[in-house]
Amino acid sequence: PFADNFNRDKLGDHWYSAVQNWWIEKGQIFSPSATNNCLWLNAELPDPVMITMDARSESMSGDIKFLIFGNGRDFDSGYSFIFGGWENSISIISRMDEHGSDRKEKREKKVEINRTYQMKVIKKGGSIKWWIDNQLFMDYHDSQPLFGPDHNRFAFCNWKSHLYFDNLQIRPLE
Repeated sequence: PFADNFNRDKLGDHWYSAVQNWWIEKGQIFSPSATNNCLWLNAELPDPVMITMDARSESMSGDIKFLIFGNGRDFDSGYSFIFGGWENSISIISRMDEHGSDRKEKREKKVEINRTYQMKVIKKGGSIKWWIDNQLFMDYHDSQPLFGPDHNRFAFCNWKSHLYFDNLQIRPLE
């Protein structure tokens, strides 16, 4: 298991990014804009896995974004979860291409500014389920599930929103 509540001044050795648009502010991860330069966890994800975190956007555009089973370098290398993307108009789960035709979309729910959401994702092989505030939000099935050396990293991502993340927990499941 891995947990990080970010109650410190520096990111530390568990985290890396190609840009300096991620830091800790008031005990939370913060990014004002990263144009898809993610903050990667320097640890491999187990499968099956449960991931939980708190997330908040302070931008009208919403755009809360994170990635699982990526390669540790490229933002479109795993499963992307975007809540309120594209100016708070679409939420998606995608596989290796957030603009791909195989992405799962939902348009009904919008990100509320300054509201902290509790996110939970469970991945078991090709079954992926995403909860927001303890309500099943979306699910996705992949007949060729991502896993292995090029698909084993977690990342916080951002386009151009003021995003905060906190209380990350990653737990292997039986």
